[in-house]
Amino acid sequence: MKKLISLVLALALVLSLAACAKNETKKEETKTQASSAEKTKITLCLDYTPNTNHSGIFIAQNKGYFEAENLEVEIIQPEEGTATELCAAGKVQLAIDFQDYLAPSYIQGLGITAVAAIVNHNTAGILARKGELETPKGLENDKYATYMAPIELAMTDYLCQSAGGDASTINYIEDYPTNAAEALNNNVFDSLCIYYAWDGINAEMTGDFDFVFYKDYEEAFDYYSPVIIANNDFLKNDTETAKAALRAIKKGYEYAIANPDEAAEILINSDETGALRGREEFVKKSQQWISKQYVADGKSWGYIDPARWNAFYKWCFDNKAIDKEIPENTGFSNDYLD
Repeated sequence: MKKLISLVLALALVLSLAACAKNETKKEETKTQASSAEKTKITLCLDYTPNTNHSGIFIAQNKGYFEAENLEVEIIQPEEGTATELCAAGKVQLAIDFQDYLAPSYIQGLGITAVAAIVNHNTAGILARKGELETPKGLENDKYATYMAPIELAMTDYLCQSAGGDASTINYIEDYPTNAAEALNNNVFDSLCIYYAWDGINAEMTGDFDFVFYKDYEEAFDYYSPVIIANNDFLKNDTETAKAALRAIKKGYEYAIANPDEAAEILINSDETGALRGREEFVKKSQQWISKQYVADGKSWGYIDPARWNAFYKWCFDNKAIDKEIPENTGFSNDYLD
């Protein structure tokens, strides 16, 4: 009888402990679900497939900087419409675009604001075969690949003319290659606008090419490319969320500045398309170069200099690249950066 009672008591104790453990597990699950529910969800739309312009964003995701700000951030690529259109429509809270491409949005009064500069100085310029573009005068008679954006065409004409060339001889072709260096080597085109950190580094690793930075030939062309933009209603109604997101992103870019090789690895591993795998050497070279450009000689990461921002849009209007003047200090704000 004593053995039976002991057995019953032991069994009761085991069941009791099991019940307690189950209750604790449920409590932990509930706590985790509650914690997850409390996180603010936002979406950030890239302008294109993942590249070293985006490294700080993926680092913020990978290192838990968003999570530390109690944010759950979905990073997507544009499928329907541009990132800016999605942002203006409120379908995403944050997106990436470029100051030159944003001009029509401000003229149309779309509800978006640039809230951070990803790179401090403009890294865009023109690439051509070696010996064909010592100065922009070399654009004469070129087959020039382009998306036909009016501002780009006006800038290209201006650079050619200013260097003593005849811009009317440039043959603009509405097309753009996925590999700029390859297209030039195959004589598909003679020149085109690229961003040095990506197509420029790729060309450099491929062979000898000529490249001229826009900003080296016209001060007003040191505009901001790329920038992070935000939906205006989001900025107004969720100001603290916007600031929190930018804090995390800023921390990500600061990490990329200090750790370019690791930043490249995080970018490669974060790219769900898999397009960067097998290109580790290239991505690391690109990251090593652009990590020095995120802040460069600027005040801090993300800061937009009003004088430079305004100077570019003034040039656009004065040179008839846009048909309506964009008032000074339109379309950007440093108020959301800490």
